[in-house]
Amino acid sequence: MPSYRQPGTVVTDHVFTVPLDHADPGGRQIEVFAREVVASDRAAEPLPWLLFLQGGPGFGSPRPIGRDSWLDRALTEFRVLLLDQRGTGRSSPVTRKSLRHLATPAEQARYLSHFRADSIVADAELIRAALAGGQPWSVLGQSFGGFCTVTYLSCAPHGLREAFITGGLPGLDAAADEVYRLTYPIVADRTAAHYQRYPGDVERACRVARLLADSPVALPDGGLLTVESFQTLGRLLGASTGSHELHYLLEDPFDGPELSDAFLHAVSPRLSFAPAPLYALLHEPCYASPGPHRWAAHRVRGEVGGFDARQALAAGTPVPFTGEMIYPWMFDIDPALEPLREAAAVLAERADWPPLYDPAVLAANQVPTAAAVYFHDMYVPTALSLRTADAVSGLRAWVTSEYEHDGLRVSGGAVLGHLIGLARGTARDS
Repeated sequence: MPSYRQPGTVVTDHVFTVPLDHADPGGRQIEVFAREVVASDRAAEPLPWLLFLQGGPGFGSPRPIGRDSWLDRALTEFRVLLLDQRGTGRSSPVTRKSLRHLATPAEQARYLSHFRADSIVADAELIRAALAGGQPWSVLGQSFGGFCTVTYLSCAPHGLREAFITGGLPGLDAAADEVYRLTYPIVADRTAAHYQRYPGDVERACRVARLLADSPVALPDGGLLTVESFQTLGRLLGASTGSHELHYLLEDPFDGPELSDAFLHAVSPRLSFAPAPLYALLHEPCYASPGPHRWAAHRVRGEVGGFDARQALAAGTPVPFTGEMIYPWMFDIDPALEPLREAAAVLAERADWPPLYDPAVLAANQVPTAAAVYFHDMYVPTALSLRTADAVSGLRAWVTSEYEHDGLRVSGGAVLGHLIGLARGTARDS
């Protein structure tokens, strides 16, 4: 367990061996990495643990530098464990390369089926036994990490001392179709607000889309920039600074009649799933319904209408952006996903995903729980979050328009501090 110092903290690396399939504990094993962070002046104290579950699915935990962001507040009373959820970060990877040993798409899909919230929670319980001596710990879940926290409350509430959720109260019975029927109109509203803030972006986005509609352009990583993938830059619009970041991408995208190298290099990392292929593979299976999901975002996009860039160009209307949606064509144009295209198709047709939440257990919940529900959240619909808040006994919901989905990160510890107060009864939810 190597330890090292950063400004104001002591950091210790941990690696745990866990079953790939927790129903078969003696079968294939994988590694899960976690990073322990404690305030340097309290490193010798027996502080309570706070497990952090990152958003995603498919992203590793934050790589901190000292007491940055919400860690500053957490480290005043906790020993924090930043978990690289299975398949992410320094845990046993899930990538096009690591899955080569599985001979068929069906085998790859079976392997990938063990990387949802239920398996992440089972990993956490083994890690809790190893690190916390079996004592309950606190958990903080951001976005998809909040989904995992609700699974934790359903499957292993005895392991939790208290639970804090930010931007991640899922619909307990919501199919992916319902999620997208709610989020597409929000994305449309965010796009309209962006164009109102930056009216010059209307023509620039149209010009880019017009070029790509005629001829897609190769990206520096070997991927392909199509008009549809250009539209997915709209996922930025759900973050606190996202509209401004999108504007700067569009500020000067051309070099003569062609897209500039600078523009292509800037958008390439925002479109590639190389850092998190699980995000694309398991995005729809992370929702509550047993499936089959059958590319729900793609189907619902056609159902709601208004998101066809070519139709917008023909009509002379602003190019619509899309949001946090996964489409089947992504597996045709992204080198990180293309070898996994057939496995993704198998996952899309699976009809027997096990349940992630237990409404009866949640209705009898006794774990002090607080959740920040961001009123304008573009990724996790407020209507579903509030429905879940009513279904979890004792959960205190703080509905706020002060922050966007990334409120935990940008609030300097204020969001976490308020959630701690709510769960402990020392703060009000309004």
